[in-house]
Amino acid sequence: MQVTSVGHAGFHIQTGAGSILCDPWVNPAYFASWFPFPDNTGLNWAALGDCDYLYVSHLHKDHFDPQLLREHVNKDATVLLPAYPVPDLKRELEALGFHKFYETEDSVKHTVTGPKGVLDIMIIALRAPADGPLGDSALVVSDGTTTAFNMNDARPVDLDVVGENFGRIDVHMLQYSGAIWYPWVYEMSERTQRAHGEQKRQRQMDRARSYVETVGALHVIPSAGPPVFLDDDLRFLNDDAGDPANIFPDQTVFLGELEKHGIDGGILMIPGTTAEFDHDSVTVTHPIPDSQVQKIFTDKAAYIEDMATRMAPVIAAEKAAWAPAAGESLYEPLRALFEPIMKQTDQISEGIGYPVALQMTEDGEIVETVVLDFPERTVRPRKEVERRFRYGFTMDRSLVRTVLRDDEPDWVNSIFLSIRFRTWRIGGYNEYLYTFFKCLTDERIAYADGWFAEGKDDSDTIELGDWQMQRRCPHLKADLSKFGVIEGTTLTCNMHGWQWDLETGRCKTSRGHELRCAPLEGGQGAEDSAENAAD
Repeated sequence: MQVTSVGHAGFHIQTGAGSILCDPWVNPAYFASWFPFPDNTGLNWAALGDCDYLYVSHLHKDHFDPQLLREHVNKDATVLLPAYPVPDLKRELEALGFHKFYETEDSVKHTVTGPKGVLDIMIIALRAPADGPLGDSALVVSDGTTTAFNMNDARPVDLDVVGENFGRIDVHMLQYSGAIWYPWVYEMSERTQRAHGEQKRQRQMDRARSYVETVGALHVIPSAGPPVFLDDDLRFLNDDAGDPANIFPDQTVFLGELEKHGIDGGILMIPGTTAEFDHDSVTVTHPIPDSQVQKIFTDKAAYIEDMATRMAPVIAAEKAAWAPAAGESLYEPLRALFEPIMKQTDQISEGIGYPVALQMTEDGEIVETVVLDFPERTVRPRKEVERRFRYGFTMDRSLVRTVLRDDEPDWVNSIFLSIRFRTWRIGGYNEYLYTFFKCLTDERIAYADGWFAEGKDDSDTIELGDWQMQRRCPHLKADLSKFGVIEGTTLTCNMHGWQWDLETGRCKTSRGHELRCAPLEGGQGAEDSAENAAD
């Protein structure tokens, strides 16, 4: 098996039974904010696109690149399709001309037979509202000799199914870097922002390392990040100086983290790097001399500066295609979009539980405020007496007009991931709110609201430290025996960094999501609880 990096989360997997192109992305994403790092525009995309199979893990724009798929990928390729409850991914691929689909079952091993031979595959489909645009996935593929686990930026909660079906994993590709706007868009002091950044940077690497240790593959390829930010307004987001508060560390940082913890087998890849796997051995070949590969990372600021200069016309063209900021009030278009969705949902509107402000700017000045009143299920102007909102967003009217013009069903997969906005909140993160913004169609909101209403079984109990608790995280059901970490009386689930107060079961990260927990008899947790009760 030969695995070639095509940039970011993208790989070309060549086997004797055919080739699989995974998550190819080259064009700028999220309002020209994200670009692949290192640069992959020089790859032979026509050759890479002449594949037997196509796997697109989910619809995030750094995985699903419609222009690239339309222009360069063989439309007769068989699409390996995750089992998602809402068929948006299949519809988008059909619209691009793909017509052969192998529809998988979630976490079920399939044998795929093609003209060139037989492959065993499994796609783990994550289907909670927080997973991508209502879906994220990971691919396992085996040619009978080598087994690759392409986890990209999915976060499976049950990895036992991989080992049970495939045995030894030879190569594991996974995300380790940030892919979010937090904490940089929040209104907080620089000191607080940096503290949150340091915490998130370490947690995301701890989570990835936990996955690596659990899978136990012979070789590990850091992938699915980081993006590079080339627009002048966003250049500060790049980790080009080893900042411990930056959430976008590169491949070399995570490889160093693995080495620090005694984990061997890490492979550094750039676009065009190939890894040839033959039983226990691997041969890695870079497209440029090793010294030039290292220079990308040791002289990263210069590399980014050069790339920004070359991509400046691309950014300018993208911005020219945005809708103009000036024009009529956005109140009526936003009311027409949001109110029908708000009125269809009980769980999500009630979970948000308060009015949310949407402040829109022109030339940096706030010119209009629209209020999403979730308790009343209405969109309205701001009231004179309303001085402060518990949650709010500040966005350029150009971006808002663009997503309205384009009938964008997911503001998370457009405005929010662009990091071209500001926000504030009083209290914890509200998962229901961001779920609402990614479900701006009847089909999506119905599924998400039903998912929250359904509820999950939490009857299985584990012991962790001096505490007993439900086995599954109340957030997205990660196994707390593997991802739970206790410090004092705080439980952190390293899957997403959510936290709970073990003395009360209260979620410290978001509204709701209470944890069933209690101190073990005779443990320190019991002593602490007794002392607090006495106080």
